[in-house]
Amino acid sequence: MEVLLPKLPSFNFSITARSSSCVRLRFRRASSLSVCASTVNEAVAEPSIGSPSLGHSTRPHFPILHQEVNGSKLVYLDNAATSQKPAVVLKALQNYYEAYNSNVHRGIHYLSAKATDEFESARRKVAAFVNASDSKEIVFTKNATEAINLVAYSWGLSNLKPGDEIILTVAEHHSAIVPWQLVAQKVGAVLKFVDLNQDEIPDIEKLKEMLSKKTKIVVVHHVSNVLASVLPIRDIAHWAHDVGAKVLVDACQSVPHMVVDVQSLNVDFLVASSHKMCGPTGIGFLYGKIDILSSMPPFLGGGEMISDVYLDHSTYAEPPSRFEAGTPAIGEAIGLGAAIDYLSGIGMQTIHDYEVELGTYLYERLLSVPNIHIYGPEPSEKVERAALCSFNVENLHPTDLATFLDQQHGVAIRSGHHCAQPLHRYIGVNASARASLYFYNTKEDVDNFIQALHDTVSFFNSFK
Repeated sequence: MEVLLPKLPSFNFSITARSSSCVRLRFRRASSLSVCASTVNEAVAEPSIGSPSLGHSTRPHFPILHQEVNGSKLVYLDNAATSQKPAVVLKALQNYYEAYNSNVHRGIHYLSAKATDEFESARRKVAAFVNASDSKEIVFTKNATEAINLVAYSWGLSNLKPGDEIILTVAEHHSAIVPWQLVAQKVGAVLKFVDLNQDEIPDIEKLKEMLSKKTKIVVVHHVSNVLASVLPIRDIAHWAHDVGAKVLVDACQSVPHMVVDVQSLNVDFLVASSHKMCGPTGIGFLYGKIDILSSMPPFLGGGEMISDVYLDHSTYAEPPSRFEAGTPAIGEAIGLGAAIDYLSGIGMQTIHDYEVELGTYLYERLLSVPNIHIYGPEPSEKVERAALCSFNVENLHPTDLATFLDQQHGVAIRSGHHCAQPLHRYIGVNASARASLYFYNTKEDVDNFIQALHDTVSFFNSFK
């Protein structure tokens, strides 16, 4: 029996559209996508003469990008905080709620079976996307933060003892620091932090020197959400395993932007978040080696995660069900699966190569701004930077810059400590501004941002 899925309605925006364009693209391992989008600026939304860039080709798939903000064309450069969603993801969410909304794993009727099939299909898509050896190694969580907490409370409380050491870097996100602080306080473990080297990169040689038989787990980012630095995870995992330690990788800024292969990296745990990779909010995932997950006690108790429940005790399901208590984020998981299909259709290496070029262009254009300091390593043939730049302009507060850019130019960037207060204290500032790119951004976006930033700096300097 086949269900007829309703057609996604057209998107209506309260903006003045100057033109309408229809673009047909064919990606590898994906059927043709026909997308019509109202556009505010043809030069940005439509491919340029000749071979279009990846940014120009994919922009029509993202309805939210084609609007005006405060009277200016939106330039969205806050992708490290959250990415925008293509129409195919929005349609997948709507199809679930309109055509087969039901709970999973619990019903024998058609809707429940359909929902369960799509939910578990999304898990298999995640597993394939990061090259897990089995879909059972993928645990759905509400976000990457919950995934880290799961490891900290389940594995950490069961395996850490007084005097054991947990190694992190000063550049970690709060979600990778705070859970381990809480667990360390409970069990008497010791947190040790790796500083930055002269290139403003976590000092990997110092990390290697810190490792000892006392080290039980190394918790590191793959890509820094402030410094844009990329850590050699495979080497770190090799060194950690030599002393018997486990490795947990925060891959929130890498999984959406590059090929990530958990088997090649040989990490024990890896976390990522759907909303940074074109998927819905409210869902993330934990990858864990199946033998380790099978040895860990539950994180939350309730339905779904049990085998049998008695009045005085319970037995628990095998992973991943053991760690997925209660009704999961079904629609969100299905949306994440659609996002993975979309990203895979483009190709993660294609995305990465484009972003390397665009990120370098952003870095070089920012250097034209007077009295600017860009944090993290300088891009070169030997040093790889992610497609983001955190920066400060001398004697100007980053929040003032971000506010003026938004209100006067429609440019969306981030300002603040980016959930990395220890790192900002280390580099001697309270906050920074951050412009972060994704594959649907273009050089025109960067140029518009730089022009707006020059105008913003000139405006504030005029009061001096």
